[in-house]
Amino acid sequence: MEFLNDMALFVEVVKAKGFRGASDATGVPNSTLSRRISALEKAIGLRLLHRTTRKVELTEAGQLYFERCKRIVDEARMAHEQLGEMLAQPSGVLRVSLPVDFAVTYMAPLIAEFAERYPGITFDLDLTPRQVDLVSEPFDVAIRMGEPANSQLIARPLASLIPQLYASPRYLERSGELKEPAELERHECLNIIRANTWTLYKGKESASVSTSSRFAINSVGLIRRLATFGMGIMLVPEAIVADDLAAGRLVRVLPRWQGKPMPVYALTETRLLPAKTQRFIEFFKERLAQV
Repeated sequence: MEFLNDMALFVEVVKAKGFRGASDATGVPNSTLSRRISALEKAIGLRLLHRTTRKVELTEAGQLYFERCKRIVDEARMAHEQLGEMLAQPSGVLRVSLPVDFAVTYMAPLIAEFAERYPGITFDLDLTPRQVDLVSEPFDVAIRMGEPANSQLIARPLASLIPQLYASPRYLERSGELKEPAELERHECLNIIRANTWTLYKGKESASVSTSSRFAINSVGLIRRLATFGMGIMLVPEAIVADDLAAGRLVRVLPRWQGKPMPVYALTETRLLPAKTQRFIEFFKERLAQV
């Protein structure tokens, strides 16, 4: 399809009325322009230009060819411009699978901000803990916390969130302040399902603690609510509890210690993404990097 590029160069030579002007406009050397136009004439089997030392003039065939080529080049330029506009203001339905608690407690205001920025996009948001099938189900992207289970998907890292320990002032008044991670073993530690070990880090130092709880829970949102009611200590990223911290419903526990970083990924089935999906991923990567 190289002849399409040669057609565009031919149009530039005619518009500039010479190879030198076309060279200035395109950045292509005179010698290269002359060689490419000669190759185009040879491929067509007709002379398109009369060349003199001062200027070039169209032959009869060249005039006809120029009129056709100019329309094609203009259409191609318009197509590029329209795609540029689509990238700047994408539209269409964006189908996203989101983790329930993270979406409700942290992503909701960001989704609202994104929707205001791109009014042409409508949203189909599915909040589910299950691993959706991006190949057979009509999702554009899935946001997931933790390492991806499916290595066949394209995983784009958005952020790495640091879990920290939180409890309500009421709980700490009743059960006592903590000074060392080992003391967690005598506390009510709210955790997902029945995970019974927390590994905490302070610089290069680490500590693994056996935890216990009266509750077996599969919802971070419910864990957060129970923590605000004084039911125990939780280990989650600050993004999950930002509002409760600001309102004083929760406070940091063992502030020098933290959990293992928790990656957040945008998962897609392909690298070739429509503009709406590209902008969504870029937006959340930018915002999550600020956490």
